[in-house]
Amino acid sequence: MGATPTAERVSLLLGLGVLMLATLPRYLAAGLETRQSLMLMALAVVAIATLLQWRMLGEEARARLPGLVRRLGLCLGLGAVGMTAWHALTSDFFGWELIASHGATLGLLLHALWLWWRPVRA
Repeated sequence: MGATPTAERVSLLLGLGVLMLATLPRYLAAGLETRQSLMLMALAVVAIATLLQWRMLGEEARARLPGLVRRLGLCLGLGAVGMTAWHALTSDFFGWELIASHGATLGLLLHALWLWWRPVRA
């Protein structure tokens, strides 16, 4: 439980929050109120954890965070484009709720792999 806060961890937590927000329209459209309520509760926990991690960051890590957030945004955009192409090729019907959810999932995965594959230079 003694993990040190890093800018990379904060960017992943931000991405997880975006992913959780992106799943909410699917639950709303399908009438899954219980799952939606649970997701909102989990989102609140992730938001608090993100805020606490951010507050514990040093100046050097805070300086790296804007670049990581831009990288996260790029990955989320690529995830949305990738999932749009995938569903266009393989599905009969797909709505924006599905693209948002699946695209955010793929985008967060791409961001995590990018961080693992090529660590951010100080």
